[in-house]
Formats: sequence, C-alpha cells, structure tokens
Amino acid sequence: MRLNKYIASCGVASRRGADALIVQGRVTVNGRVVNTVGVDINPDTDTVAVDGTLLSLADKKVYIMLNKPAGVLSTCQDDRSRKTVLDLVGDVGVRLFPVGRLDYDTEGLLLLTNDGDFAYRCTHPRHEVNKTYIALVHGRLDEQAVRRLEGGVMLDGVKTAPATIRVLQRAGKETRLEITIHEGRNRQIKRMFESVGCHVKALKRVSFGSLSLGDLPMGSWRYLSVMELKSMNMQV
Repeated sequence: MRLNKYIASCGVASRRGADALIVQGRVTVNGRVVNTVGVDINPDTDTVAVDGTLLSLADKKVYIMLNKPAGVLSTCQDDRSRKTVLDLVGDVGVRLFPVGRLDYDTEGLLLLTNDGDFAYRCTHPRHEVNKTYIALVHGRLDEQAVRRLEGGVMLDGVKTAPATIRVLQRAGKETRLEITIHEGRNRQIKRMFESVGCHVKALKRVSFGSLSLGDLPMGSWRYLSVMELKSMNMQV
C-alpha cells in the first residue's frame, strides 16, 4: 500500500495532506524518516508514525456535513488561535479533517471526514465533482460577462473550465446569481468575477456533488445519511 494512502486511511489527512506531511519530514516508517512521496509499505509488518505518534487503521468512518459560517477557518488548527471548523463540530470520537476547503469569508456546505480515500476521490480533478454557490456580486455583470465566465477565463495563465451561471436577481449595480464549477483553484470564483470587473460581496456553497445544504442552520452540522453517502460514492 502507498504510504500516503495508509496515512489517509488512518484518518490523519487526505492523500494530498499526507504527501505534505511526508515532504515535511514528519513521517517515519519503522523508525526512519521518509520524506519522499510514492513509497510503498506493508500495513501488516511496517510501523508508521506521524510526529512520533504511531498510526493504526481507523475502523470507524465518519462523514459530516457542516454549514460553515464566514469568519471560520477550513483547517484543523490555527497558529493564531482563530476559530476552525473543528471547533464547531467538537469531539465525535475520531480525528476529522475537511474535504477541500472554503475561504475564510465564504459560507456554506463543507464536508468533514476521517476517510482519506473518500476525501481524495471527492477533490481529485478527474472526477469533476460539481460545486454550486450563491454569489452576491457588485459591478456590471451583463450577459456578455456571463457568457465569458461560462466559457472560461484566464487565471494564472490557465483557462478555467466551463461554468454554469443562472442570474437570480438584478438590483442596481448588484447581481445575485447561482454559479456551478467543478474546479477548486484558490479563490477561484472571486477571481473569475474580478476578471470581468466585478467584486464578490458574499459567497455561499449550497451543494457539493449530489449533496445539498438544504435547511441545515448556519454553524450546525449533521452526519451524512446512508443514501447520501451511497450517492456520493457512486459519483466519485
């Protein structure tokens, strides 16, 4: 088994997060530091530790949906003692980590789990999992700008994948709309609108793949149902 997959299966981080731990020299195999990704291990005979703590495969898989408020970090901890999503969920008996992330000032649907394989599949670009947001945008967002965004705009020299936009309301210089993308670049939606001269004033994710935020109150969380988990696993 690949070392990063083993670390993810133990509920420590996603596979990408596990690769980062390895590169940082925080992982040992049989007492020796391993800082090269792509290493294979034998889970039955090798001992793996992260920051000196021995790992074991997690038996209980947990899948949680959170309605993240603005002003909360999508991380497990913060060196400035700011509130994180784990502070909202509390102790559920296993170590959780977010599936992807939402910006500090972005609200809405965020998944948390201890299943690294599930997180990896949900966030890997090849699966093209759709994510839908409601955005309040300031600026002149005419039909020409909408078509440009739907067709893709250049960010960091790379064109964004096609998006789907539905205008919900126009009032003066503000537009409320629904936008669906499947990529996950840094601040992607905000930067997309900036490229057409608009500023995102508020952003909320309302769906992730087959999952919908529904009427889950702000700051609250719940476990995914068996049917929801099955629908996501079928998609990714």
